Amino acid sequence: MTETSQRTRSETQGTEEKKTPGGVSVGRGGGAPGVRGKTTIADGVVEKIAGMAARDVIGVHAMGSGFARTIGAVRDRVPGGGRSGVTRGVKAEVGEVQAALDLEIVVDYGVSISEVANDVRENVISAVERMTGLEVVEVNIAVSDVKLPDEEEEETGQRVQ
Repeated sequence: MTETSQRTRSETQGTEEKKTPGGVSVGRGGGAPGVRGKTTIADGVVEKIAGMAARDVIGVHAMGSGFARTIGAVRDRVPGGGRSGVTRGVKAEVGEVQAALDLEIVVDYGVSISEVANDVRENVISAVERMTGLEVVEVNIAVSDVKLPDEEEEETGQRVQ
């Protein structure tokens, strides 16, 4: 019997091991479970996480441009109408270990836009990295509108908060 086919019993762990030509022991199954396959995360998953995290920030009135919100309201009423409202105003590019995000938001009148943008960026990065394990390399935020106090709510009407 050759060295490569010799099997020994590990006295410390009680698992069957196989010796390689160099004498290195390898446990049955080829390594730790974390290296036995590949996990991929779809762009849409990251978009949903980012959309929810952005909406949690005080001062964010809505996501997406006025046109996108109008079209989205129509889509929401049609069964199977496409992207959910959660991802409206969010675009993600996801690689194997990194993600980049673009967000379009509407802020409430009177809030500091720079503070809201920083809070959104911080909340989105934290949520995406915690839930996916991806490194978020950038979060670009475009403020497309300001919700004035005397403006009527759109037909979809609900405020994000």
